[in-house]
Amino acid sequence: MELFKKILKTAVDGVASDIHLKVGTPVVFRINRELVSIECPVPTLEWMNKIVQTVTPPHLVKRLDEDREVDFSYYIPEVGRFRTNVFQQRGQWALAMRHVKSNVPSFEELGLLEQIKSIAESPRGIVLLAGSTGCGKSTTLAAMIEHINGNFKKHIITLEDPIEFVFEDNQSVIEQREVGLDTLSFHHALKYVLRQDPDIIMLGEMRDDISFSAAMSAADTGHLVLSTLHTTTAAQSITRILDFFKADEREQVRRQLAGTLRAVVCQRMVPTVDNKMTPALEIMINSPLIKKMLEENRIEKLTAAIETSADDGMLTFNQSLFNLVKAGRVSEKEAMAKASNPQALEMNFKGIFLNEGGRIVG
Repeated sequence: MELFKKILKTAVDGVASDIHLKVGTPVVFRINRELVSIECPVPTLEWMNKIVQTVTPPHLVKRLDEDREVDFSYYIPEVGRFRTNVFQQRGQWALAMRHVKSNVPSFEELGLLEQIKSIAESPRGIVLLAGSTGCGKSTTLAAMIEHINGNFKKHIITLEDPIEFVFEDNQSVIEQREVGLDTLSFHHALKYVLRQDPDIIMLGEMRDDISFSAAMSAADTGHLVLSTLHTTTAAQSITRILDFFKADEREQVRRQLAGTLRAVVCQRMVPTVDNKMTPALEIMINSPLIKKMLEENRIEKLTAAIETSADDGMLTFNQSLFNLVKAGRVSEKEAMAKASNPQALEMNFKGIFLNEGGRIVG
């Protein structure tokens, strides 16, 4: 275990986001989005079996034996907390571990916009953080919770699998429940959560029709619900939600969503000119225009509506990337690589802006 601890400490000291361990190959860190092999003894079968046996929480041993993969949070004092996935490949154990910073970063440290702070202060409704794996959704969500915790007297209940950031009560009272440890399942926890008198409910991930139905019910009764989705645009997030439900249920769900949605924030991490990372954001706020489009099932028009609704605090990825380049934080090359519409962004850099119909507007 001493070698294992040294590997994790080296990762933390080297600002690695992820650690990958498998039998017979070098230990690999992910640093600034790049995979880097480190110099240390190559994991053996016996060593990996011992590590897996040691780090797996007792309540998950049976599930790991049955499912051959499991998620949990692993903590080493004076080193840090790691979101851990144990799985098998070629019949042997492997680990993927993500370092979770102990201090929740502020909006300013994360490079988030003022609109996110305003969304976090919403009195009710559903707020979704969307993006691909590793884009910082959980960190942004944690920053929103910590902002509420520091400024408002709220009762916050989180349902996570596993717990990542650990919050200390400040202005708010926060209870963090881990699936498998504190509750049998997301569905079981959602069944009882409204009886626990929450003001705000945070779901680690929106997974299915049951979780989203519970979120809409909570939002309908005046609660704020925060959650994440694995989607890459705001419009795709709406489509993914509707796909949770059967075809004959989607009309009703879409109309209910139009009334309960507060905002969708999508993130993409972009390398900066000083070799760090910053989020590019797409922000869709449920304004009267967006609500009308949802009610009328004009989902394909959402991106155009976001583009023309800057006064309501909305932003497309292209607009966000354009602003980052103009601020000198991101190169044009990196912005083009992350753009939803690279051709349009390239024209923006030349001073040409087109509206939805393709006419030059600036």
